[in-house]
Amino acid sequence: MNDSRLRRQSSRILFSALLLLSWGCVHRIHVTPTPSTVSPTAIAQSLQIVVPFLALEGADHRSGITLLDWPAQDLRSAAINYIQSRRSFASVRDKPADLTLRINAWLSMQSHGGYHYRLRLESALGPSGTPPIKSYLVEKETVGSSVRWVTASDQTPIAEAVQAALDELLSQIEADHLLYYNESR
Repeated sequence: MNDSRLRRQSSRILFSALLLLSWGCVHRIHVTPTPSTVSPTAIAQSLQIVVPFLALEGADHRSGITLLDWPAQDLRSAAINYIQSRRSFASVRDKPADLTLRINAWLSMQSHGGYHYRLRLESALGPSGTPPIKSYLVEKETVGSSVRWVTASDQTPIAEAVQAALDELLSQIEADHLLYYNESR
């Protein structure tokens, strides 16, 4: 009986150690893009940001990117802060507003001579509760390290892709600012 209990305890310790080790190796991504400019054509409407999902596709087209954790909530918060700082809308939040910007996001990673990260944002903007007025597509690719030893090896290229994607998305939306003039619920 002692031998059985010792094996169970050893198994639990080994399992716990493996679990702790795997948690320590996960690259948790947090992005904080900042606009390089303030909007020259602010839209005088409140904006709700919705990011229903952020799909991750790993090297060799397998679902998921091993040891990478980047929740959709982080991208939503980044978009809200970025658009507030850029002053593209009267206000920006994750609650209902005059307009809704829905951002569907995919991050894929391929390994060929270094890791390549491709961020795809499919966005639609329009009055809340109605079909969108216009859709936008932005794809940005960045090159990362040839190895993924530390979180920064994923964090840096992903942050660069998010920055470039939001710059382009907001430039496109601001160019269409007349479409959203006086649009409200």
